[in-house]
Amino acid sequence: MILLLLAAQAATLGATNYGLDAPMPTPKTTPAFADEFNGRTIDRRKWRFDTSRNAEGWANHERQYYAKDRPRNARIEKGSLIIEARRETLSKARFPDWGGQSYSSAKLVSRVPRGYGFYEVRAMLPCGRGSWPAVWLLPSGGRWPDEGEIDIVELVGWDPNVVHATVHSGAFNHTKGTQRGAQKRVATACTRYHRYQLDWRADVITIGVDGRAVMRVANDQPGGKAAWPFTRPYDLILNLAVGGDWGGQKGIDDTAFPQRMAVDYVRYWRPAPSRSRR
Repeated sequence: MILLLLAAQAATLGATNYGLDAPMPTPKTTPAFADEFNGRTIDRRKWRFDTSRNAEGWANHERQYYAKDRPRNARIEKGSLIIEARRETLSKARFPDWGGQSYSSAKLVSRVPRGYGFYEVRAMLPCGRGSWPAVWLLPSGGRWPDEGEIDIVELVGWDPNVVHATVHSGAFNHTKGTQRGAQKRVATACTRYHRYQLDWRADVITIGVDGRAVMRVANDQPGGKAAWPFTRPYDLILNLAVGGDWGGQKGIDDTAFPQRMAVDYVRYWRPAPSRSRR
């Protein structure tokens, strides 16, 4: 009975604890979308590079320049996508949108937005101080955080091997200190691949690691879209930021760069069709 009560609390958007430890099995069916990164180059039919804020600077006071289609920063290597952040000074002649950043990296965004379903990304994360890797979902258009954000996994290098799962909305976000999330220590997050998972349903979001749920929130609070905007397809994003309000909270260790995030695969399953009752 105690375990049931704890699980119920963890599944409410109004709880004080969103952590959960429960089975989170991967679907046995064929994914509706997958990139196994087995080709020679990044599949541009599946991914685009986001360079939109290079000139003006990225949010959260991050300090990277996101390169477009530059193998030094994003490439396929031994069956994995490698996103590499480097300490370097670029030139306006070669990179007209360079905003004076001291670091280069890459940010990949899915070409096709996807909504409810099961997501699994097998990745090995960097842990150098100042690195900030993330696998997350964000809708196109609208204003943040009103349209929502789902962070399947984030890690900040100054707190190595602690992975974070979070959701943000207009009512619940980090600028107000009301974001809904949980964290888990994964001792080999930076030395081995792990499976980071999202089960996104109409009224429940569950995020997990290696087949075990880490957090769960449910749409059970008043507030409409401000509380629960997670009702339309989002873009899946893979990126490695440098510094920033959170990633750079303890400074940046330049001697630790370059830093690499390796992604073995990305897979997505559509929701199973609901069965009608007679």
